[in-house]
Formats: sequence, structure tokens, C-alpha cells
Amino acid sequence: MAALEFDEQAARHVERTYATPDVVAQRAQVLALLAPKPGERVLDIGSGPGYLAVSLADAVGPTGTVCGLDVSEAMNTIARSRCASRAWIHIDDGDAANLPYPDASFDAAVSTQVYEYVPDMPRALAELRRVLRPGGRALILDTDWDSAVWHAADRELHERVIAAWEEHLVHPHLPSTLAGLLRRAGFTVPEERVVVLFNPRLHSETFSANIMELIAEFVVGRRGLTAKDAQAWLDDLRARADEGDYLFSLNRYVFLATVT
Repeated sequence: MAALEFDEQAARHVERTYATPDVVAQRAQVLALLAPKPGERVLDIGSGPGYLAVSLADAVGPTGTVCGLDVSEAMNTIARSRCASRAWIHIDDGDAANLPYPDASFDAAVSTQVYEYVPDMPRALAELRRVLRPGGRALILDTDWDSAVWHAADRELHERVIAAWEEHLVHPHLPSTLAGLLRRAGFTVPEERVVVLFNPRLHSETFSANIMELIAEFVVGRRGLTAKDAQAWLDDLRARADEGDYLFSLNRYVFLATVT
């Protein structure tokens, strides 16, 4: 299996990662750019552990509606628990290429770290356009791991690990083509931005400290990497922190699109 399986263990790991200040700040930027308004109907495609759905619900209020959609049963279980106090949030089972909603049923949609996993992007974006009303808007955020800067002493091992990690994605370099895909799907793209996750130090509340554990687990058995290799990679990064020269930076690319 090439893709990352979001079972209960992985879902809980993602939940912890999404609670870090790095990703909390990212969500704030996403919300500011999408600008959900009271009474709006908003779709969260790939709602994961439900953090963004809760923030969207607080923005649209009880006169609005938020629908979260995810293919992972484990993620949906976490999200339903997190969202239980807000009756206007609905967490649904489904995938981005087959949205289970009527035409023109949402004012806005958001998708963070999802489309890079979707094999048929033209179909997924056609579905996104279908469920948005005329004049509706969509915000998409995805990562290109080519943008990662991570200080490692063993560069050869590090490059093998990151190459193996990219196998968890269907489109590891989606941001470079996403604006064009959106325009061909009938959207206009009035704004494109970069959100930088920057960790000049390593500690448990950073994005990189959490994601490195998931990476090390995933890469074992890929590109000839062993558990010993994965541990050596982790040890190398932690040694950078011990020596005071740790650095991690990653770009996440944000596209605001509107229905023409």
C-alpha cells in the first residue's frame, strides 16, 4: 500500500499534530482568508479530527451549517466527538471525488491537506464546483515537500527518507499545478499565498517534532529503508537540536478560488 492509512493510531497522531501552535496558526490564516460569515453553509472536505469544522461552526453560528466530510472512519469518530456540542455541524462519510451533496448547496468550501491524496483531481474539482453556489468560494491548502528545509547531518539518508515519505501522497507536488487545474475546472483564482511552518528549535509542541515520528514509522520497508535507518534519521535530527543547530521549514500553499 503506497498511501498513508488513517487508522485509529494515525488519526490520533494527526490530531496531536494539528493541535500544535504551528497548525493552530495555519488554521487562523485559513479562516481569515475564507472569511466565513454568520448563516453561511460551509463544506470542509477532509475534515479530519474536526478542529477546523469547530472554528467554521463558531464563525457561521447556529443559523449556518458546517458539513465535514472524510473517508476515514477513525477521523470521523474523533471529529464527531469534538463537534458534538454544535448541532449545526454534520460529519459525513465520503470522499472528495464523489461529494454526497446537492448542486449549489454551499456558500463556501475548504480543503486542507486533502487533494494531494486524491487520484482524479479534475473529477474532484468538478465536484467542488458543482456543490458551490454561483459566486461561491473555495480555499485549498496543500504541501509540496520539495519546499522542506530540514537540517540533517546525514544528507544521503535524509533524502532517502523524504523520498520514501512522499510515497504517502498521490500528488506530492500538487501546488505547482493546482492554480491551473482550478482554472480549467471553471474557477477564478484571485489569491495565492504561502503559509510557512518554521521551527528553529525542536520541542514536543512543534509541527516537525510530531511529523517526524509519523515519517519514521511510514518509511520503514520503502526504498530499502530499515527500522534502524529510520531510527538513525530521528537520532540525527534530535542531535541537531541537542547541539543547538536544529532547523525545519515547510511551505504550505493556499489558493482562494471562486465560482465564475
